[in-house]
Amino acid sequence: MILQTISTFLGVDSRAEAIWIMIGFGGQFLFMMRFLVQWIVSERAKQSVIPVAFWYFSMGGAMILLSYAIYRGDPVFIMGQSLGMFIYIRNLFLIRSHRKAAALSASTGDGA
Repeated sequence: MILQTISTFLGVDSRAEAIWIMIGFGGQFLFMMRFLVQWIVSERAKQSVIPVAFWYFSMGGAMILLSYAIYRGDPVFIMGQSLGMFIYIRNLFLIRSHRKAAALSASTGDGA
């Protein structure tokens, strides 16, 4: 009875549809986690901080939600998640480049 009510509410009429709904909720969960992680790190630092985990959660959530959007055939959702991926990947690339440069500088003594 409860599962039938939930299925009706979510518009689920098949097992495949139920799986895709769970995938979509999983992507939304990852997106929620990025803000939770950012909030916790910022509270500990007593200032606004965007940790690297924020970008990984963003990328994971976007990949899952993009898959869900493609399955649903929603062009607005597809475009939004696709464009976001470039931002998340670029930020991770910039972080990685900065860390490599800092490590190189530290190993050569230029950063002291």
